[in-house]
Amino acid sequence: MAPRLDFSEWWTKDTRKGTPVIVTMENPNYSILEINGPGAAFRPVDKDRGKNAKQFTWVLLLKAHRAVGCVTWLATVLWTLLGAVKTRLFFGRGVTMESDKSSKERFLFKVIRGFLLISLAILVFEVVAHLKGWHYFQNSHLHIPQTSEIRGWLHMIFVAWLTFRADYIAPTIQALSNFCVALFIIQSIDRMVLCIGCFWIKLKKIKPTIIGDPFKSEDLEGNNYEYPMVLVQIPMCNEKEVYEQSISAVCQIDWPKDRILIQVLDDSDDESIQNLIKAEVSRWSQRGINVIYRHRLVRTGYKAGNLKSAMGCDYVRGYEFVAIFDADFQPNSDYLKKTVPHFKDNPELGLVQARWAFVNKDENLLTRLQNINLCFHFEVEQQVNGVFLNFFGFNGTAGVWRIKALEDSGGWLERTTVEDMDIAVRAHLNGWKFIYLNDVKVLCEVPESYEAYKKQQHRWHSGPMQLFRLCLPSIIHSKITIWKKANLILLFFLLRKLILPFYSFTLFCIILPLTMFVPEAELPIWVICYIPVFMSFLNILPTPRSFPFIVPYLLFENTMSVTKFHAMVSGLFQLGSSYEWVITKKTGRASESDLIAAAERESKTLTHPQIYRGASDSKLSELNKLKEQQEAPQPPPPKKVNKIYRKELALACLLLTAAVRSLLSAQGVHFYFLLFQGVSFLLVGLDLIGEQMS
Repeated sequence: MAPRLDFSEWWTKDTRKGTPVIVTMENPNYSILEINGPGAAFRPVDKDRGKNAKQFTWVLLLKAHRAVGCVTWLATVLWTLLGAVKTRLFFGRGVTMESDKSSKERFLFKVIRGFLLISLAILVFEVVAHLKGWHYFQNSHLHIPQTSEIRGWLHMIFVAWLTFRADYIAPTIQALSNFCVALFIIQSIDRMVLCIGCFWIKLKKIKPTIIGDPFKSEDLEGNNYEYPMVLVQIPMCNEKEVYEQSISAVCQIDWPKDRILIQVLDDSDDESIQNLIKAEVSRWSQRGINVIYRHRLVRTGYKAGNLKSAMGCDYVRGYEFVAIFDADFQPNSDYLKKTVPHFKDNPELGLVQARWAFVNKDENLLTRLQNINLCFHFEVEQQVNGVFLNFFGFNGTAGVWRIKALEDSGGWLERTTVEDMDIAVRAHLNGWKFIYLNDVKVLCEVPESYEAYKKQQHRWHSGPMQLFRLCLPSIIHSKITIWKKANLILLFFLLRKLILPFYSFTLFCIILPLTMFVPEAELPIWVICYIPVFMSFLNILPTPRSFPFIVPYLLFENTMSVTKFHAMVSGLFQLGSSYEWVITKKTGRASESDLIAAAERESKTLTHPQIYRGASDSKLSELNKLKEQQEAPQPPPPKKVNKIYRKELALACLLLTAAVRSLLSAQGVHFYFLLFQGVSFLLVGLDLIGEQMS
C-alpha cells in the first residue's frame, strides 16, 4: 500500500487546553476565532501552523528549480569550456603555440609527442583487432598465452608493482612531501607574523610623519624653507599607449618650475613613436615646463642602462633628489610635497617609496587577482618592513631617491633584470634607511593579458635569484648587524623568493597528484585545505571587496607557481631566459581625472590654435611630421591571437587524471582540490583568463 502524503496531522496537533470559546461574527468577511483558554491569545504564533501539503509542495518545487538552475549553469560552463578546448586545442583556430627558446626543450617535446602519438595509434589498433577477432600469429612456433596464463602474469606483475611501490617509491615521495610541508609551515608562519605586524601598525596608527607643514605661507616666511632641486625621470620604451598620460601627469606636479627638471628617457626603436613623444614634450615645453626629451643611440642595459646614462648628464649634478616613474604611472600633483619633506633633517634617509593604485583593477578576473596579490604586498609586506626594519625592495617606480645614496651605493648596474632591487640591497648594505608611505598612492596599470603577466612574473622571479648569487658575498662581508644579514639572506631572498615558488609548485602540482597513484604516501587534509584557505583569507584582508574571489585566488596562485618555479630555477642557475627583459604590454587605461584633463587640453587647442607659434624651427618640423602621420591612413589593427601554453596543459592533464584516481578511491577533499586545480590549469593553458592584446 502506498504511503499517504498527508502531513497536516504533523502541523495541526491537538494541544488544546481549557474550555473552548467560539465567537461567531455576523459579517461573513471575518473569520472564526478560537480561543483556547485565557492566555492563548497572547502566546507566540507558530509559523508552521498555517502550512499545508500544497505549500510544502511549492517549497520543494522552488528548491528543485534553484537546484536545476545551478546544475544548468554548471553544465553551460562545462559545455563552453569543452567548446574552447575543441576550438583552440584540436582545431587550433585563432591560437598560436608558445615558442620554446631552448632547442633542447623543443626536441624533448617532439620526442614526447611522437611517443604519445605512436602509443595511441597502437592502442587503437589493438582495440579494433580485439573487437574484430583478428588472428595475427600464424606461425606455429610462437606460443599464444591463454587467458589463465595472462591472469597469472598480470597478478604477478601487479604484486611486484605493489611491493616496489611500497618499499622504494612511497618513502621517497613521503620524505619529499614532509620537507615541503615543513617549508610550507615556515612560510605560513612568516605570513602570519607580517599580518600581525600590519594589525599592530593599524592599531597604533604608526606611520611616517612630517614635522609641521613646510609649505604653508607662514612657515615659508618664518622658517625660510627652500625647495630642493628635484630631478624627475620617466624611462620608457615603445610606450605608445601610455606616454601621453604619463608625461601629462608628471608635468602637472606642483613644484617650483625653477627647482624641477623632467627627463623623458625614450628608448623606443620605432621612429613614429619617437615623434609622438617628442611632440608631447614640445607641447609641455611651450607651456613653461622644464622638460627634456632624451633618446639613446646605443640601447644597452635595458632600464638600468637608460637610467645610468641619464644620471651621467652634466646638468644633473646640481640636483639633490631624483623621482622615478615608469611610463604607465600617473602621480598626483602633490606627490613631491608629500614625499620630499621626509628627507629634511633625516640625513640617513635614502629612499621614500609610495604605494601603487590601479586604474584597471576591475577590468577582468586576471586584474582582480593581481590586485589582491599586490595590495597584500604593499599594505602588509612593504609597510611592515618599512616600519620595523627601515628596509624593503624598491619597486622601481613611484619612489624618490637621494642622489647621494645612489652614488654611494654604486649607481645603477646592468647585471640583473631587477635593477631596482639591486640598488635597494646595495643601499641597505651601506647603511641607508627607507620609508614607505602607504597613504601616498600613484595610479598605474596591471597587465590585462596572461601572456604579459606571465612574462612580468618571470622577470620578477628570475632577477632576485640572479641578484642573490651576486650579492651573497657582499652581504656576508658587509658591516651591517647579524640580524640584518639574517633578514636579507633567510627571509628576503630564501624564504620569500626561493622557498615560496619551490614548495608551492612541488607540493601542490607534483607531490599531491603522485600521492593519488601511490597511496602509501599521503598528504594530510590540513595541508590541502585548511592552511591554504586560511592563508588566502589573510592575503585578501587588505582588499575586503575581493572576498568572493578567495577560491579563484588560491587556485590561480598555485597555477602561477609553474612560471615562478621555472623563473626561479633559470635565475639561480643562470639559464638562457634569466636575463630576458620584455616590456609589459599596456592598454593606456586612464582615470577620470585624466579624461577631464585631456578634454580640457583639446578644448584649449581648439580655442587657441596659436599656442605653438613661438616654437623653434626644429619643433615645428616635428609637429608637422606628427600631423602628417596622423593624417596618413592607419593600417588595420592586427588580429588578436591567443596562445596555447604547453606546460600548463600538461599539468592540467596530470591533475585531472589524479582527480579521477582520487574519485575512484573515494578521497573527497583531494578530489575537489585536484579537479578545480586541474580546471584552473586548463583555463590558463588555453589562455581563457585575461584579455589578449594585439
